[in-house]
Amino acid sequence: MSGLVLKLGPRERVLINGAVIENGDRRSRLNIITPGAHILRLRDAIHPDEVTTPVRRVCYIAQLVLSGDAAPQDARPQLLRGIEQLSQALRDPDSRAQLAAATEAVLASQYYQALKALRRLLPREERLLAQARQ
Repeated sequence: MSGLVLKLGPRERVLINGAVIENGDRRSRLNIITPGAHILRLRDAIHPDEVTTPVRRVCYIAQLVLSGDAAPQDARPQLLRGIEQLSQALRDPDSRAQLAAATEAVLASQYYQALKALRRLLPREERLLAQARQ
């Protein structure tokens, strides 16, 4: 079976096509087989007030597509441009690999996978910003 597999913890919430769904008391696994469904784990969601850094900005654009608040055809060029800008600043091999994975996901219209790859850059960005503040 192809599609997205979501493994949810107890009481974890997920947004699917605009509906918030809360898991029960046990871990569970959902197989999303509908192509193009808008899916966002609420634990991964970035609040608009938290969009204060370059990586968070690009993550937020992907999140808007997943929540259904932005059309993929409108967000795609913004995402690709944002990823390109990040690649000019984040030059280490691991960051490059995550940015390449995010680019491939956007080009394949797999915005959940793009968000997942971009979120892996958040700790690195936080460390770099902390160093710059010192």
